Amino acid sequence: MVEGEEKFTGLAKHFNSQTMYGRRNVTVATYVGMGLIALYFYARSKSKKT
Repeated sequence: MVEGEEKFTGLAKHFNSQTMYGRRNVTVATYVGMGLIALYFYARSKSKKT
């Protein structure tokens, strides 16, 4: 373990701002969430037209 790196448990192990791994996971989760919201609105608007 790198000096100064804390042991995280639970969700904090995967989503934290202390490690590059955690920062990457937060970024990926944000982009996936935004993509799902966009897909929902796209599908919803397309189904109302027919």
